[in-house]
Amino acid sequence: MTSSKSILAGLIGAGIQASRTPAMHEHEGDAQGIRYLYRLIDLDQLKLDISALPDLLSAAERMSFTGLNITFPCKQAIIPLLDELSDEARGIGAVNTVVFKDGKRIGHNTDCLGFSEGFKRGLGDVARRRVVQMGAGGAGAAVAHALLSEGVEQLSIFDVELERAHALATRLNQHFDSPRAQAGGDLSSTMAAADGLVNTTPMGMAKLPGMPVPKALLRKELWVAEIVYFPLETELLREARAIGCRTLDGGNMAVFQAVKAFELFSDAQADAQRMLDHFHSMSG
Repeated sequence: MTSSKSILAGLIGAGIQASRTPAMHEHEGDAQGIRYLYRLIDLDQLKLDISALPDLLSAAERMSFTGLNITFPCKQAIIPLLDELSDEARGIGAVNTVVFKDGKRIGHNTDCLGFSEGFKRGLGDVARRRVVQMGAGGAGAAVAHALLSEGVEQLSIFDVELERAHALATRLNQHFDSPRAQAGGDLSSTMAAADGLVNTTPMGMAKLPGMPVPKALLRKELWVAEIVYFPLETELLREARAIGCRTLDGGNMAVFQAVKAFELFSDAQADAQRMLDHFHSMSG
C-alpha cells in the first residue's frame, strides 16, 4: 500500500560518499509505502567548504526539500542559519537534523538519543566513574550529553582546540548543574585512571585514517566506544579488541539517530529493528 506522502531529504557533510544514511531512510520509506528520496550533498565532491552552507540551505528550501541531516564539519556552523532550535539542540549546541516546516528552518539533534540507545544496548553494564572523550565538536557535544545522562561521574574531554574542550565542559556543567565535565589535561595519566574511552572525532574514517589516542594507552580493562561507522571497524576498535577491550562500534548511533530523523521528516513512526537489520545487511 503506497502512501500519498512524499519526502525529499539530504545529508550535508564532507567526505560522506560511504554513508549508509540514504539507504536506511529510503528502505524504511519503501517499507512504509512512502515515496522517499534521500540525496548526498558532499562538500568534498562539490569542492565546497563550510562557507557554502547558506547557499545550500536556501537551495534546499527552493527545491522543496522536507529536511536535511547535517554532519561533520557543519553541526555547529549551521545554527546561526536556523529559525528555531529544539530544546535538545539548544542545550547541546549542535544540530544534525533540520526540518523545513511552515517557512521555517527548525534544528534538532538526534545524535544524543542515538548514542544513548546504542550505549545502553552495547555497554549498558560497564563502569562509568571516569571516562575520556576525544573530540569536542558537534558530535562530541551530543555524545557528552548522552554520557552524563547515562551516569558518567567524571568526563574528561580532549580536543585539538583546548578552548573548545573548555567551552563544552562549561556548557555541560551548567546544563547538568554539576561539575562532572572537565577539559582534559595530561592524556596519559587520565587514560590510566579511566574506565572507558569514547572517540567522537572523525579520526578513523576512511578519509581520515589513524587513531585518536596512541595505541600504548589502551589496556584490556578499558571499554572503548566509537561513533565513526565507515568503516565500521576503525583502527581504534581493531586495536582495542585485539587486547581484549569491550567495544561499541558506531553502527547503533548511526541507526538510532536515523530512526528519529526519519520520524521528524515523515511524521511516521519508524521501525527501529527493521532499520537496524537493514544497516547490518549492508556490506561493511
